[in-house]
Amino acid sequence: MNQEWSELNKAMQTQIRKNDTYQVGIRTLFELRKRLMQTLLSIKEELCREDFDAIPFINADGYHSKTIAYSIWHIFRIEDIVAHTVISGNEQVFFAGNYQMRINSPIITTGNELVKQQIADFSKQLNLEELYAYISEVRESTERILERLSYGQLKTKIPHERKETLKSLNVVSDNENAIWLIDYWCGKDVRSLIQMPFSRHWIMHVEACLRIKNKLQL
Repeated sequence: MNQEWSELNKAMQTQIRKNDTYQVGIRTLFELRKRLMQTLLSIKEELCREDFDAIPFINADGYHSKTIAYSIWHIFRIEDIVAHTVISGNEQVFFAGNYQMRINSPIITTGNELVKQQIADFSKQLNLEELYAYISEVRESTERILERLSYGQLKTKIPHERKETLKSLNVVSDNENAIWLIDYWCGKDVRSLIQMPFSRHWIMHVEACLRIKNKLQL
């Protein structure tokens, strides 16, 4: 893991565990996310459109076995779903902004159900400019939600009805590679969700994107 990102992530996790350092922890989280987003923006500047659809590690195990376009989609669909449906119980950016049509996506899910060539084929259909507009809006909306959260709310368990809402929205595939996400998210408290979809999940997939980029530029 990138040392700089790892240190910020570790600091954030420690800081949000105490009331007197909680707000500092949220600022640390935002700084980590800013640096990760800058990396995604730099990738957009450095690569051509076709590179976002490339899948050079198609038979590998790990996050780098995807495409860059898919990875970006996956990070932010999960964040949008968790921030808005799971934590806040309000409308996802994806639906409010009509992003399925704008991005030209054939799916509304996290994409966990897609494998190998399906991932590459999916990636080719996406409008990259609109995808980047979406991820920017999701990041900003999530951070507004986090700014409003008090330390006391971090231990809040997810209400049972949120699980039913998730199922009704069909934003998680019923494929075995995806369906577990509903129980996973809804079994966590808010602090645990901050520590995975909103931070570590970003790191793992952005690092995978960099690995793909480096392979393509050899």
